[in-house]
Amino acid sequence: MLINSAFKRRPALLLYLCLILLAVVFVIQLFWHTLFNGRAKGVSHKSIINHPNLTPPSTNNHNGTSVKAAFVILTRNSELDGVRQAIRQMEARFNHKFGYPYVFLNDEPFTDEFKESTSSLTNAETKYGLIPKEHWSYPDWIDIEKADKSRKAMEKEGIIYGGSVSYRHMCRFESGFFYRHPLMEEYDYYWRVEPNVEFYCDLDYDPFLYMQQNNKKYGWTISLLEYQKTIPTLWNTVRSFMKKYPQHIPRNNMLDFVSNTGGFSYNLCHFWSNFEIGDLRFLRGEAYSQFFDYLDQSGGFFYERWGDAPVHSIAVSLFLNKDEIHFFDDIGYRHDDFMHCPSARELQKKCHCDAHAAFDLTENSCFRRWVQL
Repeated sequence: MLINSAFKRRPALLLYLCLILLAVVFVIQLFWHTLFNGRAKGVSHKSIINHPNLTPPSTNNHNGTSVKAAFVILTRNSELDGVRQAIRQMEARFNHKFGYPYVFLNDEPFTDEFKESTSSLTNAETKYGLIPKEHWSYPDWIDIEKADKSRKAMEKEGIIYGGSVSYRHMCRFESGFFYRHPLMEEYDYYWRVEPNVEFYCDLDYDPFLYMQQNNKKYGWTISLLEYQKTIPTLWNTVRSFMKKYPQHIPRNNMLDFVSNTGGFSYNLCHFWSNFEIGDLRFLRGEAYSQFFDYLDQSGGFFYERWGDAPVHSIAVSLFLNKDEIHFFDDIGYRHDDFMHCPSARELQKKCHCDAHAAFDLTENSCFRRWVQL
């Protein structure tokens, strides 16, 4: 009878033990989820000390720049309203204090209306440049018929911008030519600005000067995953370059940001290049120049649909040291549906965005990858 009674109780005991185990696992997962997200998402509102944007507003650069830098805007005449929006916000948030010039680039001549309507929004110098035809056309080594077939196939698959010729010219130009334009030659740093973007936070310090003084070569705010179907052979091409030019890759690089396998494959992470602050001397240097030329000769900008964001990001991750890359957490920014907002309570005092709604929190963001590294 005792044996039978114990035997009958055994299923009940096992059930209770399973329920207790499940409860423990749930509590542990909840704890780690809350802890990690609280840190990564900024929910905990940690204090920050000695942040440059928390110091008293600087007037050292007012009406004169100590850094050779400019905003660069690739745009069309038809995007005038979106460009004006971006300039108004940039001036209100930052540039009315520092007076950095604007360089506008277009594959067609700018109209007088465009020039008048943009220059009227700032006291800073505005420059308007025409892109050379050779920087916005098929290079000699491209098989145009092959490129046409590839583009039509991508369009049928519904790949974003898969059928666009102009988008490919844009990506190639931003990857390898904007910094070579004659209007950019006098500058050491650039801040890329797009039409229709929003800036949410007041900046009372100079990011260009911060980059210069702290030996930063590349700055970003949003990172995300690339569309695999737009770059099927990009990483194999990158690996071939790495094998041919190992001297360009420092030991303390950020390869692990773009590869989870030590360089064997690409994890699709990239810095979203419609916002970037960078050192033009890095782009003009031997490593990046050889890298772009190598990619360009492969034809991937036209046979596939390689974007300038993964190209820049892979180059930055391979050729720069970790401490030369900077996350501008304090710059609240939106482009299309993607938004970054500072999470620290102190920085939020200068912003009007919701940190909990930032793209950093989503599955397609590579922000967590950055935090881990």
